[in-house]
Amino acid sequence: MVLKVKHPVREEPNVQHMLERMPKSVADSFNDEQLSHLNTALAGRRWGNHKVDVRGTVSFLRSRYYFVLLAGKDKRDLSRTERRIGRIAMAVTVATFFSVSLLFGLVLLYILKSWLGINLFEGFSLGLWDWLKGKG
Repeated sequence: MVLKVKHPVREEPNVQHMLERMPKSVADSFNDEQLSHLNTALAGRRWGNHKVDVRGTVSFLRSRYYFVLLAGKDKRDLSRTERRIGRIAMAVTVATFFSVSLLFGLVLLYILKSWLGINLFEGFSLGLWDWLKGKG
């Protein structure tokens, strides 16, 4: 059995920095639980590991710029507006997927019909089969 040793909250760099900026009597008045909550609320945000974590710098016109791209599972509580936008985005994504799938399926069926030599309307063709035969 492995036990994790937890570092005292007063040794956290963010907490130390915060305590250094206040009078000693005030800094000494905080207990560990209070400091832990202050650390979480103000400065101790733990970003954790992300599935995508790309960081870098780019030099452009004698200046350097940095970029950060982070992506991962969102664990935050969403507002009503964010949930609504998420549902709308999901509905649009699903509708687009089904529309593209339906269109692709109809094109495949049309090519199969043309390959079998079946004419639904005499003298009418979209020309897709002739175009595909000409490519080969």
